[in-house]
Amino acid sequence: MKARSDGFLSLSCALTAFSEFNLLGTGLVSRYLQTLDDVVGVEITDLLLKAFAAIPQGDEKQRNHALRVTILGDELLGDVARALTKLWYSGTWFELPRGWTERFGPKPNDTTFVVSPDAYVEGLLWKAIGAHPAGAKAPGYGSWAYPRKSRHFRASRRATDFFKHRTLDI
Repeated sequence: MKARSDGFLSLSCALTAFSEFNLLGTGLVSRYLQTLDDVVGVEITDLLLKAFAAIPQGDEKQRNHALRVTILGDELLGDVARALTKLWYSGTWFELPRGWTERFGPKPNDTTFVVSPDAYVEGLLWKAIGAHPAGAKAPGYGSWAYPRKSRHFRASRRATDFFKHRTLDI
C-alpha cells in the first residue's frame, strides 16, 4: 500500500508542479487517493499510476513531454488526470466530461463535490496565487492596512511553466 501511495504522490507532484513537501503538508494525500479510487475505481487509478511509473526518469523537460503524451493525451487517463489536478488545486472533484462517460461508462460516484472542508482550505490554488482562502487562514486583524508582502513560491513558477501549453477545461 505504501508504494501505491508513494506513486500517487509522485504523480500528483508531476501534475501540479508542487513538491512532495507541499502536497504532504496539505494532509490530503491519502484522502485524494481514496477519492480517486471511489470515483473512477481502483482499476483505472492503478492504470494511471502504472502509466506514470512507466515514464522514464531523467530530464524534466522530456519527462513533462512524456507526461503530456502518455497520460494527458490518453483517451482514458487524460480526463482523470486533469480532474485530479483540479482536485489538488481547488479541493473539488469535478465530474468527468460527458464524452469520457459516454466512452467508458458512467461511474456512480462521479459527481462534482468538495472532498472536505480541509480540501478547500488546503487547495494549491491559494499558494499558487499567494492568497488566503476566503473564511480561513486569514492574515490577521488589520493586515489590510499594510502593503502586501510578496511571496514567491518555487512551485508557482514551475506550475506556470508546466501549464503554459495546456488547458484544464475547467
